[in-house]
Amino acid sequence: MSQNSIGKSSPRVDARDKVTGATQFSGDLSMPGMLHMKMLFAERPHARVKSVDTRAAEALAGVAGVFTSKDVPVNEYGLQWQDQPVLCGPSPKPPQGVETDVVRFEGDQIAAVVAETEEIAAEAVKLIRVEYEDLPAAFDARDAMKPGAPQLHPERGDSNICVHYKIRKGEVDFSKADVVVEGEYQTPWQEHAFLQPEAGLAYIDEEGRVTVKAGGQWTHTDVREIAHCLALPEEKVRVIYPAIGGAFGGREDMSVQIVIALAAWKLGKPVRIIWTRRESIIGHGKRHPTYLKAKWGATKEGKLVGAEIELIGDGGAYMYTTNKVLGNSAITCTGPYFIPNLKADVYGVYTNNVPGAAFRGFGAPQALYMAELQMDKLAEKLGMDPVEFRLKNALKDGDTLGVGTPAPGPVTAAKVMEEAAKKFGWEKNLERKTQNVNLVRGRGFAAGFKNVGFSFGYQENCWAKVEIHGNGKIEKVIVHHAGAEVGQGTHTVMAQMAAQAVGVSADRVEMRTSDTATTQNSGSVSASRMTFMAGNAIKGAAEAALKKWEAEERPAIAEFKYLAPKTTPFEKETGHATPNFAYAYSAQAVEVEVDTETGQVRVLRVVAADDVGKAINPSLVEGQIEGAVVQAQGYALMEDLKVKNGRILANQFSTYLIPTILDIPEKVESVIVEVPDPNGPWGARGLGELPFLPTAAAISSAVHDATGVWFDDFPLTPERVLRGLGKIRGD
Repeated sequence: MSQNSIGKSSPRVDARDKVTGATQFSGDLSMPGMLHMKMLFAERPHARVKSVDTRAAEALAGVAGVFTSKDVPVNEYGLQWQDQPVLCGPSPKPPQGVETDVVRFEGDQIAAVVAETEEIAAEAVKLIRVEYEDLPAAFDARDAMKPGAPQLHPERGDSNICVHYKIRKGEVDFSKADVVVEGEYQTPWQEHAFLQPEAGLAYIDEEGRVTVKAGGQWTHTDVREIAHCLALPEEKVRVIYPAIGGAFGGREDMSVQIVIALAAWKLGKPVRIIWTRRESIIGHGKRHPTYLKAKWGATKEGKLVGAEIELIGDGGAYMYTTNKVLGNSAITCTGPYFIPNLKADVYGVYTNNVPGAAFRGFGAPQALYMAELQMDKLAEKLGMDPVEFRLKNALKDGDTLGVGTPAPGPVTAAKVMEEAAKKFGWEKNLERKTQNVNLVRGRGFAAGFKNVGFSFGYQENCWAKVEIHGNGKIEKVIVHHAGAEVGQGTHTVMAQMAAQAVGVSADRVEMRTSDTATTQNSGSVSASRMTFMAGNAIKGAAEAALKKWEAEERPAIAEFKYLAPKTTPFEKETGHATPNFAYAYSAQAVEVEVDTETGQVRVLRVVAADDVGKAINPSLVEGQIEGAVVQAQGYALMEDLKVKNGRILANQFSTYLIPTILDIPEKVESVIVEVPDPNGPWGARGLGELPFLPTAAAISSAVHDATGVWFDDFPLTPERVLRGLGKIRGD
């Protein structure tokens, strides 16, 4: 009998082991004879490495090996561009174009020490002597764009501008607008702050493969990068993901994988590394800080007529995914609204800061902060309710985006706005009175949208294999899939979708995941893509296996590779494109309380409406919404990554503050909107990033509503709020 698994809040498949402590994360792994690694970080923003003397470190008792740039066969890596050395220093055969002897941010690495204990390795690191020649540095992306600025990658040309997207749609003419709003905005860095710092174990497996167990987001690209740097065939490298303690985009780029693979390969012994929290914070990329200028116009009837936008993203020392992140910023910089005329220029710029990396929302939160505040300011000038103004301009089916093509339907921007406003009770007057005269309350509203899946002409694809076992009846279903479980519940949802496709209960499904020796490429756990892509791949494999089962093939085994609808890249001069095959829409209404004496902002209530197409597991959807809101609240109010001259000053959780249980909103209400996606499995579309998008803008809007002050940058720390209120002097 067919079982219905879709739409049920099934328990997580990994819940019991995680609760009991049986689950092993990267830092828990060990093997007999295991050695320990510690890294020497550059600790300076821009310098040429003249020499590296490792003799004293190598002579220390218990040291098994010290590795420097000369030991890396191909000393370059990078997810998009191979512009970063594995270890910085003089190389006997540097890769063509890459200056391996230059460090470009404080988190660049010089040497890896392997020893019998972590303590010995740490002591040996201190004995390494490095001769540096400090170089002029660029710390402000706007200055780094100027002629004559210090160059980070002269091999790539005479400019630090590594990305420039032009979006041109219609003719912007503000004489046709009755109201015009101009604004300048700034969004900050954000640290991923995953609870499990970078860690991993590398060894040679029984088939002679260099094997790396470490958290990541795409096993097969990890293999590609490790194999490239070690000059090995990809079949000689194996990547396995153990349990992963959070990712949020921060594990897309390499951290420890290549160096531990190098050491295990050279020494023939298992090697483990665990970064400290400080090493983690200085060593991996951050959400891109951005500078934005905007000029938007509307008619007195409340219709947008045109916009001009400039966005400058600080890409930091290396490309990472800056080109893709800022591509998303270019698409979302208009918000989920129809603007008939647009001129936008989006820049990514190399600096000697920590690299800008993938982070939940992937360029959309920065762009949407500007777009939503522009909408609020226009509504205020027009004397119009901000929700009413948004609904007048919300994208609908057939409306063209800034890139000149319609968004794939269904377009549910207005639907999520209406649902959020209704649940919040936007029509009712907010109760603003409190017993304390210093406490003022306000409400805010914001919306957003973002792509699902990879885009810009990449042929999005995903592989799965399904086995059906049993005699007269189906007794067990085995799903093979490479997709990572980074805490979001993706393996649980995969099991539910496989169960639904085969027609059994979810407890009969066994997941075998994230091992490149046994799975083909399923793509990254990013871009809110995994439910959509894995669901279609598993559904295809399950249906093919069922046909074999019905033909009495035992066991019935089938593979399937799902190919998503095609997309196209930006046209160079206009940005015209069909960049994505699906979008998802989100809206939030928030209520805040501001203490005008202390500057403290307290989030009282958040109503978040998100169109997920179909909630495969409603409890996991609610968990994703609540987690995203809290993470975005931290971005908006308290996460202040102070950086000075390329040095991260807030490099511990004692100085980089993230929300705790005492800081989170008093109430988060999830509104699950389900308008099926025609290409999604059972109508589902991606969710992971969606609820993050509007939060910072909605909170800022609410603070303005409470205080009458616009805040065009954040986090809205007490100091920044008091400066805005004129209670303390500015910087």
